[in-house]
Amino acid sequence: MKLQRLLSLTRQAVDDYRLIQSGDKIAIGISGGKDSLTLLYALQGLRRFYPEPFELCAITVDLGFQALSPEVSNRLSPTLSSDAAAFDLKPVQELCDELNVPYTVVPTEIGKILFETRQESNPCALCAKMRKGALNEAALKLGCNKIAYAHHRDDLIETMLLSLIYEGRFYSFSPKTHLDKTGLTLIRPLMYVQEADVIGFKNKYHLPVCKNPCPVDGKTKREYVKQLTRKLNHDSPGVKDRFFHAIIDGNNPGWPERTDRHLKNLIHSDLSSSPKEEL
Repeated sequence: MKLQRLLSLTRQAVDDYRLIQSGDKIAIGISGGKDSLTLLYALQGLRRFYPEPFELCAITVDLGFQALSPEVSNRLSPTLSSDAAAFDLKPVQELCDELNVPYTVVPTEIGKILFETRQESNPCALCAKMRKGALNEAALKLGCNKIAYAHHRDDLIETMLLSLIYEGRFYSFSPKTHLDKTGLTLIRPLMYVQEADVIGFKNKYHLPVCKNPCPVDGKTKREYVKQLTRKLNHDSPGVKDRFFHAIIDGNNPGWPERTDRHLKNLIHSDLSSSPKEEL
């Protein structure tokens, strides 16, 4: 995917749900993965020509896996120690410098709390809560009023299926969510971008992706639903598009009103073709 298409889809989401207003200072949550680095490119590119001026900064919450004891590391994964040691954020810093986006790394002991102190067997929910708390705190200290998450269109679909399968309700996260306790607003500018497009963008622009050192990466319910979605789309081509439009056209609790400014073009674009991963 070319930068122009990424910016077009990002602006569509921003305009349709009024995700950005003049004077916003937006913190981008950077994990080091392909999604968050693509979001960094998208918002920095959008900032150059968007009619409402806004500021950006980037924040990484370091989970501190490198601080785990050798015994715990070996118990969790034979490669965890080497993976954690190889988690180098210097290329991310260099990319932020190149894009002129201030970058902050927040050191934490989340990994140690999860796997040494509490010895969690299913750590994902608690990990997410602690990561979000650290990110929110850092964003507030930097004077931000919004945080941008890198959830893309496939994440939207997978969250809906997770809710249906495991909770018996039709739900997916909102394009924007206001947090009353902190005053922050969460936004998801990549919600119209498919994961295949993100992969293509990563490959085309050689994004400095950092390998996730988490020992439970790829072993979650979300990964199961991701594989299920791929199979469903293979067996019934176009089902992901239909899932997506069921979500954005549905009566989702907490979703803001959509302007519909770009929806017709988005529907025609999706149903006429489906992007393939660029290798």
